[in-house]
Amino acid sequence: MVVLDAAGQVTELHGTARALLPEARVGAALSSPDWLVAAHRTPGTGPVSGAVGEAFFSAHPSALSDGGTAWWLVEETAHRTAVRELAAERERTRFLSEASSALLASLNLERCMEVTARLAAEHLADAALVISPTSARKLPVVVCDQHGRLVHRTVSGAVQDVPGLPEALRGFPPVPSRWIDPATAPDWLVPEGFGEVGSLAITPLPGHGVPAGALILLRRAPQTAFSKSEEAFAGLFAARAGAAMSAARLYAEQNTITDTLMRDLLPPALRQVKGVEFAGGYRASVDTDRVGGDFYDVHPASEDCPESLTVLGDVAGKGLEAAVLTGKIRNTLQALLPMAGDHGRMLRLLNNALRNSHSTRFVTLVLASARREERDVVLRLTAAGHSPPLIMRQDGTVEEADTGGTLIGVLPRITTRTAELRLAPGETCLLYTDGVTEARGGPLGDTMFGEERLRRALLDCAGMPAQAVVERVQMLVDEWIGDGRHDDIAVLAITAPRGTHLSAVDGTTAGRYTA
Repeated sequence: MVVLDAAGQVTELHGTARALLPEARVGAALSSPDWLVAAHRTPGTGPVSGAVGEAFFSAHPSALSDGGTAWWLVEETAHRTAVRELAAERERTRFLSEASSALLASLNLERCMEVTARLAAEHLADAALVISPTSARKLPVVVCDQHGRLVHRTVSGAVQDVPGLPEALRGFPPVPSRWIDPATAPDWLVPEGFGEVGSLAITPLPGHGVPAGALILLRRAPQTAFSKSEEAFAGLFAARAGAAMSAARLYAEQNTITDTLMRDLLPPALRQVKGVEFAGGYRASVDTDRVGGDFYDVHPASEDCPESLTVLGDVAGKGLEAAVLTGKIRNTLQALLPMAGDHGRMLRLLNNALRNSHSTRFVTLVLASARREERDVVLRLTAAGHSPPLIMRQDGTVEEADTGGTLIGVLPRITTRTAELRLAPGETCLLYTDGVTEARGGPLGDTMFGEERLRRALLDCAGMPAQAVVERVQMLVDEWIGDGRHDDIAVLAITAPRGTHLSAVDGTTAGRYTA
């Protein structure tokens, strides 16, 4: 405690205060600390605070009866340090939370690397580099300089020349920055116009099971080296960045695998083949899915088989599991193409293959073999547990093909009946799955589209090209369904084009047909 009279002279000075204020003397004016002298000269001043040497104190006044003031000095160095550290910790926590949100906002690896480099350069250092390990010889690098500019580059064997970087890329603990001489930093590591490197820190980016890369932090001279607490905080940030980059890399790998596998499951693009016009349309039961249980294929005629084989089928169930069985069925039918001249035998072999597999699902099918004869298209149609195809004639009538049979994959023996017919130019044969006729919607939302409504819709399609017929049916069914749920939908049209045959120039090839 220090007691001062109204004039600012020291009247009492306790022992602890003597040690704290060695220049203070009883009977003399108090000259320091300045903040306490200024507070005493201002009547009515409340508690004040300030530094005394290297410590920090608060001073609380008590008015005395003789007009003097007793100032009680309380050391708050530890409290002030704790408050400052708490504020810094809150700021770090806020930054880590915002960084996590920014990093998880994208599943693109390049984008994650850019966000990591930008945040690190903005909050942890003057510049930052992010290196991602790959199987290629050259590693991708994203650099964020002191101005926030992002630069993409690649680096190969040069990473071996940077102390601690090869270890960080393999996921080993970081080398303390005080062990790394910043003068050894190679040119490729320093951003253009950065200047002299004063401190260098390298932190691994841990991933899910495998390292996600390395984070390099740079400070310009003459700044001090990274402290242990700064390196530890950089490690916390690196853990979040590594997790985001690892998730992005895993997503990219899975997406590549999915696209590769999906390529064989997607319906093929159809066109005119050997003078026969084909068109197809598909919609999965879930709009976000790309494949399902319905499928179609067109296998062009070859030397072994003069007819083009069309297959439309519906596997029991929906979604990815049904799509997997769809792929197996399509592959099996591909292998059975040499037997396409005999639909019954082809379906019996497929039935045996499905019954001998581990799957308990079944499939309904329609096989259609088509060949061009002069201007007409000759069809052989065989339905196995499936709705018979519908034929649109030139006169506007719609008839049902006389074919039927047993569904595939359940019974040890199946029976089939094949129909043969001709399509005149402009006539169309429509193959469809039950997703069309059983689509529920309409004014009440639960009425099936039905075969009769489909027949009436086809009355307006006489003479249309195959693609127009498919689009017309899809549009009507989509309007009927609205936003309601539906099954997989597949439609395929076979049309005899309106055109004439052109002889081959060399007189040996099959020639072609005009549109």
